[in-house]
Amino acid sequence: MHLKHSDHTHGPAEIPVKFIIEDPESITGDPEKTEIEVLAARGEHLLEIAVEHGINIEHACGAVCACSTCHVYVEQGMAAVSEPTEAEEDRVEEAPGLQINSRLSCQCEIEGEGPIVVRVPAWNRNAVKEVPH
Repeated sequence: MHLKHSDHTHGPAEIPVKFIIEDPESITGDPEKTEIEVLAARGEHLLEIAVEHGINIEHACGAVCACSTCHVYVEQGMAAVSEPTEAEEDRVEEAPGLQINSRLSCQCEIEGEGPIVVRVPAWNRNAVKEVPH
């Protein structure tokens, strides 16, 4: 499923975000890319930032908070992203490997200063993902 850029206004890209990728070969196509550092803007969601920088986090529902395939761990900067909604909390509870810092990357909107560190777990794969033919 393709993710479209959010339709609300973003600020300038000035918030440092680091993605730690546990399975870089399947998520980026490059086994050497275990960490990717980018600058993001207020108003962007972690999922759209990742996808725009070649980090293919699963998002089976198209980023509408209807699944938990975009589950990540926010290891630093939790205060810099939006609070989870009740809908997100309900969905993230379905994700394997639930931790106190678990979030759905499609719902984490940058609202404050960074830095933000996000771990993309290796096991979080969509087993029914359609492969283009």
